[in-house]
Amino acid sequence: MGQGIIVKALSGFYDVLIGEDVYSCKGRGLFRKKKITPLVGDRVEIETQPDGTGTIIDIQKRQNELVRPPIANVDQVIMVSSVVEPEFNPLLLDRFLTLIEFKNIDPLIILTKKDLASDDQLSKLEDYVGSFQQIGYKVLLVSKHMDQLEKMVLPYLNNKLSVIAGQSGVGKSSMLNGLNEQLNIATGDISKSLGRGKHTTRHVELFQLGGGFVADTPGFSSLDFNEVELEDLRFCFKEFVEVQDQCKFRGCLHMNEPKCAVKDAVEEGTITPFRYEHYQSFYEEIKSRKPRYS
Repeated sequence: MGQGIIVKALSGFYDVLIGEDVYSCKGRGLFRKKKITPLVGDRVEIETQPDGTGTIIDIQKRQNELVRPPIANVDQVIMVSSVVEPEFNPLLLDRFLTLIEFKNIDPLIILTKKDLASDDQLSKLEDYVGSFQQIGYKVLLVSKHMDQLEKMVLPYLNNKLSVIAGQSGVGKSSMLNGLNEQLNIATGDISKSLGRGKHTTRHVELFQLGGGFVADTPGFSSLDFNEVELEDLRFCFKEFVEVQDQCKFRGCLHMNEPKCAVKDAVEEGTITPFRYEHYQSFYEEIKSRKPRYS
């Protein structure tokens, strides 16, 4: 018997780390009957065998779980976005941030390849960085060659389970390899025709790094809001939450309602217009979603 954490899941087998030992485990048949699927990040109890295998017999209550990627007990999402190649996309970054906020997980924004950007690109980027920092987000700027990467990033990993997420080709796997070259995670080239990186990460796996665990996740270039309802969306924008009590109507959705404090803040410049425009876009997307029937 022992308690550990699932660090890898592949084809019905689960690698469970206990101390410095890894056991290849299968789940109890009871899990299948109850339609419970063990996830990477789960804290579990296993029965071990002398040959290094084991059986997962219990899964502790999860603090949260993500569907894509399938992972549990996430403390922090490290949002990696590149300045160029592919070009910085604030709308895509806000899609990630909205979903991270919906799950009540802390984000850390890392912008890569700053040394490849032109002065004009860097100037525009500084405006965006300032806006995100004003909201209260932590933002790190790093170069393609990962100068001072360990000093900048590692302190944020200590005692946390972090997920690295972002558009394909922005340098997620390269960044992990830069932090620990022994990881040797496969990296993909940028597809010139699509402007996206090739998908190199095929499964979710936890790596021990900086006194914590980090998950490299399959790259993707779009995200949907299937779990987010219209009433939830306003709470995913931190700066809206700060002023929404000043709206005339309780439950204001900050769209067509009169005397809306959020819209007033946009007019006054205390809420950045691009953030409100993205909110409007996401609102319309969720509103036009086809109804789901259970």
